[in-house]
Amino acid sequence: MTTGVRRRMGVEERRQQLIDVALRLFSDRSPQDVSIDDIATAAGISRPLVYHYFPGKHSLYEAAVRRAADELSARFVVPPEGPFSSRLLLVMGRYFDFVEEHAPGFSALLRGGSTVGSVRTDAVIDEVRQAAYEQLLTHLEIADPGPRLALVIRSWIGVAETSALNWLEERSIPRWELERQLVHDLLALAAVTAAFDEETARVFRRVVRQEPVDGTFGDLVGRLAALAPGVFGGPDGGTGGDAASEGTAEGGL
Repeated sequence: MTTGVRRRMGVEERRQQLIDVALRLFSDRSPQDVSIDDIATAAGISRPLVYHYFPGKHSLYEAAVRRAADELSARFVVPPEGPFSSRLLLVMGRYFDFVEEHAPGFSALLRGGSTVGSVRTDAVIDEVRQAAYEQLLTHLEIADPGPRLALVIRSWIGVAETSALNWLEERSIPRWELERQLVHDLLALAAVTAAFDEETARVFRRVVRQEPVDGTFGDLVGRLAALAPGVFGGPDGGTGGDAASEGTAEGGL
């Protein structure tokens, strides 16, 4: 019989290993169904050693959620280059890269916090949403949005979260289609609000004017025009920048 020599890990390396294990276990099962013994077994160490690095399961869970949150928040940062729809589509690609590559961590981040009931983990989840919100404002070149425009952006973030979680479970449509649909969803939400809110209308007009006719937003407007000829866009299926400004006060950006 041969025996292997177990390599001794440093403090930080061991902590990171336990966080990795926790992310996987807390995602596969409800946090209350995972014991310290389960974590120790998966990590290949003793139960007392787990307690040496973390005082309890909840503190380990919070560390795991923080890890997932920091990585996910970083996915929202993309260069401020090109039309808004192209940047948003790039963000969606990076977002779903995380969702697909780190599905356990994503599920633990968005579903686990409410299960554990930790105020701190709920706060971390809110930080991720705030990071997404602030990055969208940056790309829209808005410093202090009014309540209606802010609601549009925050509502869309909720739609993106729910869509990603559902996609993980079902994968009933191709990922690239969902990413593109979510970009369209933000335009649609903004368009509805723009019909009643001048601030949103100004931002909407500015964004649409910067979009290429054959771009992501132009594609949506063209499809809407085909569904209801004469209602959406012009007869050529363009983005209809002038039509978008009809019925609103002047002062577009």
